[in-house]
This record gives sequence, C-alpha cells and structure tokens, in this order.
Amino acid sequence: MRPTLHFTARSGWINDPHGITARDGGYDVFFQYVPDSTAWAPHCHWGHAKGADLLSLLERDAAIAPGDGDDGVWTGCLVTDDGDARAFYTAISTPDFGIGRIRVARPTDATWDRWDKGDVVVAAPEDMDLIAYRDPFIAREGDGWRMFVGAAGADGTAMALTYTSADLDTWVYDGVALSRSITETEPVWMGALWECPQIFEIDGVAVMISSVWDQDVLHHVGYAVGSFDAGRFTPRRWGRLTWGDSLYAPSLFVDADGRACLSFWLRGVAGEDWAGAHSVPYVLSIVEDDLVATPHPDVESHRLSRSSDGRLPALTADIRWSEPLGSLEILSGGGDDVVASLRSSEGELSIEIDGVRSTVPLSGSARIILDGPVLEVSSPAGVFAASIRPRGESFRVTAVDSPVEVFPLT
Repeated sequence: MRPTLHFTARSGWINDPHGITARDGGYDVFFQYVPDSTAWAPHCHWGHAKGADLLSLLERDAAIAPGDGDDGVWTGCLVTDDGDARAFYTAISTPDFGIGRIRVARPTDATWDRWDKGDVVVAAPEDMDLIAYRDPFIAREGDGWRMFVGAAGADGTAMALTYTSADLDTWVYDGVALSRSITETEPVWMGALWECPQIFEIDGVAVMISSVWDQDVLHHVGYAVGSFDAGRFTPRRWGRLTWGDSLYAPSLFVDADGRACLSFWLRGVAGEDWAGAHSVPYVLSIVEDDLVATPHPDVESHRLSRSSDGRLPALTADIRWSEPLGSLEILSGGGDDVVASLRSSEGELSIEIDGVRSTVPLSGSARIILDGPVLEVSSPAGVFAASIRPRGESFRVTAVDSPVEVFPLT
C-alpha cells in the first residue's frame, strides 16, 4: 500500500528531501535516491520530482548521478541567484565515505532535469580531527553567501562549520558556527553529528535545526534558538522537534508565499519494490522560543467536504482534534479494527499502534494526517510520525470527550 499524498519513488530507496524550490507556479523537489535497491547504499543519486503544489509531486528521472569522480551524490541544497541555479551536494568516495566533499552542479536547461557537475568548492579542514563531514546548506548574507556543513569531531563534538563567499564560486572557511558535546543531555541530547544542519531566521529569531546522529544510529530532529552574528550562533534554548522513529532529515525551504517551511524523510514506510517517503510540508514559527511546525496550507487545499460521521471514503484525511482532548481511535476495514489509538493526559499524548505505545508531549489542539500507511500527528509541542497498517480501503475516526473535525483528502 502506497500513500497518496506523501511522496514516494516509483521504485528503489529514497531518504533526505532537499533543494525544494518554488518556481514557475509550482515546486521542484530533489531527494537522496538509490534507484536499484530498497535498502540504503552509498551510491546515492539526486532524485527529482515536480508538482503544482507540495502534495502533487510526480517523479522525473534522476537529476545527478554518481560518476565523474563521485562514488555517491549525497544530500545538499539548491541556490538560485538572478535565475542562475546551482546545486551544492556532498560528494563521497567509498569505502571511506564519512568525510565528504562539497561539489557544485548546474542545470543544463530550464527543466532542471539534467545537471552538469563542476568543481569541488569546499573540503573538510585538514587540521580538524573529524569522523564525519557532509550536508551543505547555503543562505544569503548581505551581498554574499554563507554555507554551513555538518561535522563530527573524534572527541564527540557535533558542529556546524561555516564558510563565506561573495560569488558562490570561491569559499573561505570561517570556523565553527555552533557546537555541542555529546555529553550534554539537558534539556535535549543533540548527538555526535548534526546531519543537515541549517541556520536561518524566523520572525527575527535565529534557529539551528538538524538531525541527531551517533555511531550510525539515526535519532530525532533537534533545534536551537538564539542569535546569529558574524558567523557565530549563540543559543539561548535547545529543543526537540520530532518524536517517534520515523521523522528525520529536515529540509528547510521557502514556499511560494515566502514562509519558512520544512519537509522530513519518513523512515519505516515501504512496499515490495520501494522504500521511504517524505512527510507533508510544515510551516515554521517561533512561539515563546519554541519552534512550532504546522501542516502547510497545501494540505487544506486537498480537502473535500467535512465528514459528518467520521467515515472516510478512502484512506486519506486531515483531522483537527480540538481541546479539551480526550481519546481518539482510528479504525479501518469497515469494522472495529483499531489502527491507532490516541489518548491525552496532562500535557502528554499516548499513541498506540499494533500494540506498541509511544508517549509524546502535547500542547493545545492536535492535527492528524492520515494517508494510507502513514500517520502524522502535530501540536505546538512537536511532530510525531509512524507507519500504520490499514486493514481495508477506508478509515473511520471516533473521538470521546473532545471535538473533532474529519476532512477527506484527495
């Protein structure tokens, strides 16, 4: 069973979304892709999809492939400057692929379907004892540009290294923008490596968001809020954005209306000949130094008329579960087969799926997205996602002691 609105590849393995760009009345989305396997392998490509909105993406041929000195084309970012597009990606060599190189590519035409590789523009500093180096992210800074790259020190220090450029061609190393030791655990543990570290501004507040990695184990998505000046990030609060075992690899982008947004890789969603999916997109905001992710308006644009009895004609839905929250069940198969049970209590939400219970923080009302084998739950306290197993071709949603609105999606 495939999700309908969450992006999946026709076949093969996908993980990190990146290079999400609003242009020509729609969106281009790129992603890390292994076309010939349903398991991750280092010979990744940049996959490519296009759509009129962020939930209507159609896969195109791979845009950038291994070769020309690259054993793998890993995660990066896409920058446009006066119509000139450039992809900055992590080029790796096997078998020692922990330390990557940052290489540039340019599209061969306006479709962005094919890209020509250029030079390696940034490499890991030789005087640092690093065990990992990858995932460039680039932002405008005045009349120039600033790059951030994730790095892990052999001593257990997670870092965002930074570089500056006046023209996107020549880059100068500018030191460590932000770091944190693996031994620091409060109020949130941030691991030994920040994968996909991205530093940007929301509502006048500087934010660093990243995936948390340690010894090849992928954990959650964490963040810092604070201030950024002269290449250095000063945190005043650390937080955790995601819960559960599915969400990872956040990709920051600006949507067609100029809002800061994120999409994630969804782990654990797979079929016979495909593996991996992307989350629905989320709009970001800062609320009392908390980073809050709210489902993007493109989700609402796919709504049908509200269900009067919680029954859905298919397996996709957008559910608003309002305070005071009590309990909610998602059933399938036309009977009483419980797919997921959600119960709130004193700032926590208990989510039970196939006998496995997860407890996540809860604040205010909750939003639930159902899409075949995918369940996403969000509130101002964070985002949770998991794979579910519907037993039929329709859902029914029931709530006790709390108001709920159920909208089928198409």
